Amino acid sequence: MSEKTFTIIDETGIHARPATLLVSTASKFKSDMQIAYKGKSVNLKSIMGVMSLGVPKGGEITISATGEDEAEAVDGLEAVLKKEGLVG
Repeated sequence: MSEKTFTIIDETGIHARPATLLVSTASKFKSDMQIAYKGKSVNLKSIMGVMSLGVPKGGEITISATGEDEAEAVDGLEAVLKKEGLVG
């Protein structure tokens, strides 16, 4: 399993547009992927799941992946988070 933790710095947290980008990026990988916030973990390939977390600015999330491309999957999602200005 590959896993990384991030603190959200965007004023609006993880809202619809970045959530959609995260889900579409996660869907490109074969690994099972999860995003966790405040003890709740959801499938990162589900837009409804990601939106249901309601991650605000300052929220700490953990992205994990299990499978054949787990390291690339987590790195790919980290790149999206940085590109969208969600994390520093």
